[in-house]
Amino acid sequence: MGNRKNKQTNTNGSDRGAKQVQPLILDFLGEHPGRGYQIKQILTALGVRDKNSKKVVTDAIFRLEDVGAVKKLRNGSFALDKGERETITGTVDFVNARFAYVTPDGGDTDTADIWVSIDDTNGAMDDDKVKVVLKNKKHGKHAEGKIVEVLERNRDEFVGRLEMSSRYAFVISDFRKMFYDIFISLKDLNGAKHNDKVIVKITQWPERNKKPEGKITRVLGQAGEHNAEIHSIIAEFGLPLEFPEGIEAAAETISDKITKAEIAKRRDFRDVTTVTIDPFDAKDFDDALSVQILPNGNTEVGIHIADVTHYVTPNSELEKEALNRATSVYLVDRTIPMLPERLSNGLCSLRPNEDKLTFSAVFELDENANVKNEWFGRTIIHSDRRFTYEEAQERIESGEGDFAEDILHLNKLALHLKDRRFKNGAVNFETVEVKFVLDENGKPLGITPKERKDAHKLIEEFMLMANKRVAEFVFKKGTRDKPKTFVYRTHDDPDPEKLNTFSNFAVRFGHKMDIERKGISKSLNTLISEIEGKPEQNVLQQLAIRTMAKAKYTTAENGHFGLAFDHYTHFTSPIRRYPDMMVHRLLQHYLDGDKSADKEETEEICIHTSEREKRAADAERASIKFKQVEFMAMAEDKVFAGIVSGVTEWGIFVEITETKCEGMVRMSDLTDDFYEFDEQNYRVIGKRNKRIITLGDNVDVRVKATDIDRRTIDLTFAEDDRKSPRAGSAHK
Repeated sequence: MGNRKNKQTNTNGSDRGAKQVQPLILDFLGEHPGRGYQIKQILTALGVRDKNSKKVVTDAIFRLEDVGAVKKLRNGSFALDKGERETITGTVDFVNARFAYVTPDGGDTDTADIWVSIDDTNGAMDDDKVKVVLKNKKHGKHAEGKIVEVLERNRDEFVGRLEMSSRYAFVISDFRKMFYDIFISLKDLNGAKHNDKVIVKITQWPERNKKPEGKITRVLGQAGEHNAEIHSIIAEFGLPLEFPEGIEAAAETISDKITKAEIAKRRDFRDVTTVTIDPFDAKDFDDALSVQILPNGNTEVGIHIADVTHYVTPNSELEKEALNRATSVYLVDRTIPMLPERLSNGLCSLRPNEDKLTFSAVFELDENANVKNEWFGRTIIHSDRRFTYEEAQERIESGEGDFAEDILHLNKLALHLKDRRFKNGAVNFETVEVKFVLDENGKPLGITPKERKDAHKLIEEFMLMANKRVAEFVFKKGTRDKPKTFVYRTHDDPDPEKLNTFSNFAVRFGHKMDIERKGISKSLNTLISEIEGKPEQNVLQQLAIRTMAKAKYTTAENGHFGLAFDHYTHFTSPIRRYPDMMVHRLLQHYLDGDKSADKEETEEICIHTSEREKRAADAERASIKFKQVEFMAMAEDKVFAGIVSGVTEWGIFVEITETKCEGMVRMSDLTDDFYEFDEQNYRVIGKRNKRIITLGDNVDVRVKATDIDRRTIDLTFAEDDRKSPRAGSAHK
């Protein structure tokens, strides 16, 4: 390969020319399969005479060899590589700096992911759309391939930290699946300084062992500073820093007056006792509950949701921006809202002592929370009281305070709803979430777990009921042959292979699982109940969650496994979720008796909003990890109790019990023996001493190092006088 570098030209014109002639070369060789041609023969066959063109064609031949489309024979001639001519298009998933997988398009289950060595990636990046040719060999159970063409780049901007020398600079990307440093010419620094966090735009993609090149488009601030790091997370995930020009102004022009004509179109709940229950620091209140006892002794409960679609009209600029964002994003120190503040915290927020327009699901319930009647439609409410979760919980526990009787009655009904849901097969997953205590500069002072008490569950049960009943109502409007197009929130059954692996692991802790379809939910709930308070609780819960499919938005009526609902949707949070706005529009559409909406168009939006939801979740996790790393950096001398939460060939993940932060003990730091990875049993085993460190072990660890850029925590086992970690002692 050394001589080829002299033949390669680096001009954009040459690059374009080489790509243009590649099909001509392949066509010529394809007409003579199995036969080799010298470069001079190929040049003659293509009618190439001038020096410049010869250089372009020669370069194109070498590029085709690099990506496996042609092969060089022993005599120096080139032939079409017949064994590598089957091409597949797909998406790149970079696993590490050594290799990637290409997932074929179309979800064809007969074609497994294709393994690609880093040397065969042809400059492709994670999530790029590519064309890959298959080789005549396998890597494990996967076919091996070479990427021959990048069809579509997923992104051309990256966030990272700038490192400078006297003659050039590099940006080290924050993105974990970006394994190249990006070369920056000193003329393209845009005022950035050493150790700044920056956004860099790629100007030249990597090829033939060359690094990608780029220019800095934005300076975010010094690495490690709170705002610089949060802004880098926002940029890394492509989140908007602010609303486009004119969007907030458009929101300000919307009138806050509610006309008599508008009220006349709606069912009036202003005289019915109505409250909101939200976190103490909530700024927008998009749901409220009304409650009244009916003459027959039953209870009427109204679930009132902000009528966002009254204010955000189809095809408006506000609508387009809401669709583009699709969801609000909740980072550790800020919210990136779907709607401007004028709407989210003002017009659409169900603030107390104000008339507000709502879209409601109203149910008549008997004493056991069975639904006797239901009604859906647009309403107007007047909230009497804004409760925090803590205030509502006080009334549940003490039975005292304003509206205590109403809160207690709602809680009693909610408990019936919850019991019935679990009896019908819902899975009781409740993972521990953490909340940070930050100072005025964003520095973490502490980490506390978020508590979920009856007040939280009260609201949750009524929201679940509204979502379920709205979905069922629309489903019943259609027929089996002609279903009404709708937005469902679906959650598929667990993957059988993953479930079987999880079941085998749970047995090692003494927990038996029934993994037959009808028994999964009950078995999982029994397991969750059995492990509560035990050391293995968090690890087994996390593993169980990993066996579950991901929930998504779709027009398919596939049901929700985790909730044990045949039909489910999202109706209750239109201030922060675009699918809920779609549901409001579609529900009103069918209440008005209109024909079914366009399924293809609706499904496209479902796919978009599901992708945006994943992006938001990834960004939220990144911001939490950043603060966890920052917090643990201040505790490098302390010994922490933890539990082994993951085992890989390169290290052992440990979750620290006190802070819920996860770090890694690298295999290279286990110096008392050489440890072998037992993938099947989630453990490593010392080759000589036979010490076993396995998933779920209790261990003591220290923080060895933290890396803000990569948001990683390196740990070591805390060993007094070089004694072995507690992990091994229980498994000798």
